[in-house]
Amino acid sequence: MKKTYLSLAFGLAILTTGCEDYYDTKNDPVIYGETYFNATLTTDKACYQPGETVQFTLKDKPSGNLKVRYSHLGEVLKEESLSSESWSWQAPADDYKGYMVDIYATEDGTEKVYQSIAVDVSSDWKKFPRYGFLSSYGKLSDKTIIDNVEVLNRYHINGIQFYDWMYDHQRPLAGTVENPAESWLDLIGRTNYQSTVKGYIDAAHNKGMKAMFYNLAFGALDNAASDGVKEEWYLFKDKNHTEKDNHPLDAPFRSNIYLTNPGNTEWQAYLAGRNKDVYSVFNFDGYHIDQLGDRGTVYNYNGEDVKLDETYKSFIAAMKQANPEKRLVMNAVSQYGQEKSISKSDIDFLYTEVWSESKTYEDLAQVIINNNSYSNNSKQTVLAAYMNYDKSGNSGFINMPGILLTNAVIFSFGGAHLELGEHYLSNEYFPNSNLQMKRETKQNLTYYYDFLVAYQNLLRDGGTFSSIKVQSTDNKLIFNNWPASQGEVAVVSKRFTNRDVLHLINFTNANSMEWRDTNGNQTAATTVSGIGISISSGKTVSKVWIASPDINGGVAQSIDFTQSGNEINLTVPSLKYWDMVVLEY
Repeated sequence: MKKTYLSLAFGLAILTTGCEDYYDTKNDPVIYGETYFNATLTTDKACYQPGETVQFTLKDKPSGNLKVRYSHLGEVLKEESLSSESWSWQAPADDYKGYMVDIYATEDGTEKVYQSIAVDVSSDWKKFPRYGFLSSYGKLSDKTIIDNVEVLNRYHINGIQFYDWMYDHQRPLAGTVENPAESWLDLIGRTNYQSTVKGYIDAAHNKGMKAMFYNLAFGALDNAASDGVKEEWYLFKDKNHTEKDNHPLDAPFRSNIYLTNPGNTEWQAYLAGRNKDVYSVFNFDGYHIDQLGDRGTVYNYNGEDVKLDETYKSFIAAMKQANPEKRLVMNAVSQYGQEKSISKSDIDFLYTEVWSESKTYEDLAQVIINNNSYSNNSKQTVLAAYMNYDKSGNSGFINMPGILLTNAVIFSFGGAHLELGEHYLSNEYFPNSNLQMKRETKQNLTYYYDFLVAYQNLLRDGGTFSSIKVQSTDNKLIFNNWPASQGEVAVVSKRFTNRDVLHLINFTNANSMEWRDTNGNQTAATTVSGIGISISSGKTVSKVWIASPDINGGVAQSIDFTQSGNEINLTVPSLKYWDMVVLEY
């Protein structure tokens, strides 16, 4: 939602040098000391086609007899000695699978994991979308562009939203198809460059990512009449069409944003034509459609009520019909229009911008559950959920405990989180880069995104949420089924044909149950080791294994257990924020 605030727009440190924070250790030693993160193990793409060759690079290879191990859902597929800092692996032919790859050595009879990384083998991003963003298109060097996208690649981001890349909302392409502008001013007056936008698109495609251009479904600036936008296409606040509905913006924004009627077929045809111009110049993969949420009572030019939430289905259909080979995603602001229109439309996945209507962790999970229901479990969910929101007006650092707890909830319920771009996203005005990530936060987020990919077939690929009883056998922690309660470990369980999956999310130290951690003061979790638990199951268990983004980079490990009747007893090695326990039958 374009709910832009002037105070934020100029409290920004707009990133015109991109990810030099990640790679440049000479120019800014303060940044280097606080936020510098140079990933040790990388792959050449964010996702791969079935059977495609995966290229790995390992920096600072440890000495010793190292092995590399390839696994799927805790089952080792292959092991081999590692003698080089670069090597390849041919991905299996199965589509839509996630794999964990780890480098380890055996020392004194004990395995030590040195590095790990996930691999996504998926022919289409919409099966397991992981959405990132870009927000600044100044005159950037090729190196900066490549470095920015390389960082997103390490998090396995497989699609990028190009926020505020365009010229005017009703005319996103500056210039003409025959003579496109080399540069142009965006809405707030920043200079965007064609070379930068094209460079980012090419860099994204080289990593297997989709590039989606951002624009509203119904935006027009005060110069729109000169571009052929008719008065009859607008939405109005009154039946006599004297006052257009608009989103007011003060200087230095170039104009207010006036709202057209997305259900008006002439407007649909007009904008579809403008989009064709965009596609003729820029190799975007599709259109990320934005809206502004519930506008209250609005009217068309003839004084008729417009049920805005019901117009989006025809708008999406018109955009798809005009460019059928292009992808579409639409923002449902606070779920507005999601159930009636968007979820029933030809979009790649469901995208919800979460606001104050959904405050708690339980509310956040419910958005994903509702989206599953609205789409008959046919579409995945990505949440634009802005962390540390009240801190974002000033410079500082994002609070890691809040991010990890929120991601544990989103990921365990099968969603993904729009949060990663040239900087961390903590505000709906995407160029706001006030809150940066420290090195430790970046490292831990790589573990969480590796986990999301490696175990995507348990997190986001079928199964049925269930209720399995977990009890403490040593009183170290209190376990209760979801919804989460402060001071306890929430258990989220999911049942598959041949396994049960239990997510243990630790709210023992949480000082708030509101996911946004709006002031950045969520308490860090304390690691608890050697936790005895009993699990009720009506089946005979053949194997138990555990994986956690907080342990060994998410690499799975088998767990000894005993079973007596329906009761399985085991010891969880440790729990910090989130563990996943899997019972195989």
